[in-house]
Amino acid sequence: MIRSELVQKIAEDNPALNVADAERIVTTIFDEIISSISSGNRVELRGFGAFSVKKREARTGRNPKTGDAVSVDSKHIPFFKTGKLLRDRLNGNNDS
Repeated sequence: MIRSELVQKIAEDNPALNVADAERIVTTIFDEIISSISSGNRVELRGFGAFSVKKREARTGRNPKTGDAVSVDSKHIPFFKTGKLLRDRLNGNNDS
């Protein structure tokens, strides 16, 4: 499913919303998640999962073409940990 399909599905499942309203809702949710994790906060959606930021330390890597050692700077990366309900459903346990 891509973003436009999600927007369309929300609009279809909620007759009071048109596609433009559904788009604003999806945009707002994504913007708030991005803003929160950019500020170093964790975003937890119970049953679905949690978004957070992890720091990768600087390291020495290798250029795959030449084999030369390359310095890789430290960086922050987004991290998603699945919730129990999502994991259970993916593994065929729909009792949760």
